[in-house]
Amino acid sequence: MAKKRTLFECQACGFQSAKWMGKCPNCNEWDQFMELSQDQQQLLKEINRHSSSQKEAMPITKVKEESFERISTNDKELDLVLGGGIVPASLTLIGGSPGVGKSTLLLKIGSNLAKSGKKVLYVSGEESFGQIKLRANRLDANDENLYLLSAIELEKILSELDNESYDILIIDSIQTIYSSHITSAPGSVSQVREITFELMRQSKDRGLATFIIGHITKEGSIAGPRVLEHMVDVVLYFEGDSHKELRLLRGIKNRFGSTSEVGIFEMTRSGLVSAKDISKKFFSRGKEHAGSAITVVMEGSRPIILEVQALVSESGYANPKRSATGYDLNRLNMLLALLERKLGLALNGYDVFVNILGGIKIGETAADLAIIAAIVSSFKDRAISKETIFIGEVSLIGDIREVFSLDQRLKEAKAQGFQRAIVAKKPLEKIDIKCYEVDDVQKLLDWM
Repeated sequence: MAKKRTLFECQACGFQSAKWMGKCPNCNEWDQFMELSQDQQQLLKEINRHSSSQKEAMPITKVKEESFERISTNDKELDLVLGGGIVPASLTLIGGSPGVGKSTLLLKIGSNLAKSGKKVLYVSGEESFGQIKLRANRLDANDENLYLLSAIELEKILSELDNESYDILIIDSIQTIYSSHITSAPGSVSQVREITFELMRQSKDRGLATFIIGHITKEGSIAGPRVLEHMVDVVLYFEGDSHKELRLLRGIKNRFGSTSEVGIFEMTRSGLVSAKDISKKFFSRGKEHAGSAITVVMEGSRPIILEVQALVSESGYANPKRSATGYDLNRLNMLLALLERKLGLALNGYDVFVNILGGIKIGETAADLAIIAAIVSSFKDRAISKETIFIGEVSLIGDIREVFSLDQRLKEAKAQGFQRAIVAKKPLEKIDIKCYEVDDVQKLLDWM
């Protein structure tokens, strides 16, 4: 008789072990290991086999290109992030912090699709019919083709899919749904994995486009096992402060298109709508103040003008504070070390705070020059002209490097009325904006 194989799994992170352990070596959580049943182990093998299965090898020149007839959501920003629209039989995961607008967006999108003739099933495990109806009235999202189902049991959802033929399925949220075949609690690793796998199978078999809302952890990642993001076709993250009007929808994974585009939404009384005239949302053209500088970053194919603010003040502690909102703190520390080394600015006795206006987070290095300009401006208490923008990457040796899509950035700056640009190298295309070349941070200080 074959020996029974035991397998334990951490319900916090999904780490697996052949024996029980009190503390998970992966996430350091205590008392989270649970033994998987034989059925669960078999399901895990099936998931792994499905994700790694492939047909017999063939030359790529003989592979026929698949064409997808995308379904428009009637929302240009979401269509932009999805790569042109919804692909039938796709599985899309949307994550974001509480209150950022995930449910609001999907209810509105469900209504748009219903009004275009698609049959939509909106499954809520967190809200009652009455609560959803109140939001639908506010969003003008009432339509006969939009069906509501308040359920947290997977089997009930599958039964409804058998009774009616739907084109779109929306699950709000994956952490509240459970299967009666698994003994663990809703939201656990085992539950999330099996439910997502079953929804994936239903989507592919029925040609059903499915949207899943996922909660995020305090670290900012989607709660549940990492296999959740591997199983779905598209992963989208909502960014933004729930207390501010602007939201960013960023594509992290997309099997049907590029992940470079970013959707920008505005929270209004009638819900999330595509932001209009976003060019002036992230900077102000009022009175000049010390510690403020303007730059242009690229979000996908769209240039966005941002205002960078810095505050440098004397520190009363041995270890001065360093804080960055919307900008990488490690890169800020690098730039501060560079300023002390190359320019001789004694910043080791000062607290430095950097903020990107509008709640946007920037990851590209083209804003380095503006960050340095804002810090120097605050340190010397000298205001920078609001007619000037700073575009350039700063290296560890103090060089200022040119960035990609410079022409496009300068055209946007010119369209918004800026007169001067501090850049590493003048653009090849002639643009009616005065450009000053600086290839070293010392030259930037001389210009200021």
